Amino acid sequence: MGYTNDIKVNKNIFLMPERICISNSGAVFHTILGSCVSVCLWDKVTRTGGINHFLLPRWDGVGVASSKYGNIAIDQLINKMEAEGCERENIKAKIFGGSFMMSTSNDLFEIGKQNIDIALKMLNEYKIEVIAKHVLGNRGRRIIFDTSNGVVSMKLI
Repeated sequence: MGYTNDIKVNKNIFLMPERICISNSGAVFHTILGSCVSVCLWDKVTRTGGINHFLLPRWDGVGVASSKYGNIAIDQLINKMEAEGCERENIKAKIFGGSFMMSTSNDLFEIGKQNIDIALKMLNEYKIEVIAKHVLGNRGRRIIFDTSNGVVSMKLI
């Protein structure tokens, strides 16, 4: 659920929240992030790229375990990359998002920071190197991930 295995060349796909997309055929994924986070994975050996877009850091065990939660979305993204023949030692990560979209002194509402923390923690546990990140702040971001070469373009909004 929430997974697109794109097999068409030069496909432009807008990634909605709670989605996970993988391509080894040069898809271009676009998304817009506020406090949400996207983890972009790239395997230069298989030339496969994958991206997720999650809203909340951790599933608490209540309700459905969906990819709207970072811990679920990152597990699913890595599993799908491996299912496409990627090996963890060849995968590099880039992380975007996690902005503070509301002014508050309550840590409970710092969802963006919590989303970044879970992404960094899990990628470290999976031993996947984070080679770039543009996170936190108080502005949204638009990212474009070209899976033909692993390049992610980012613009503050």
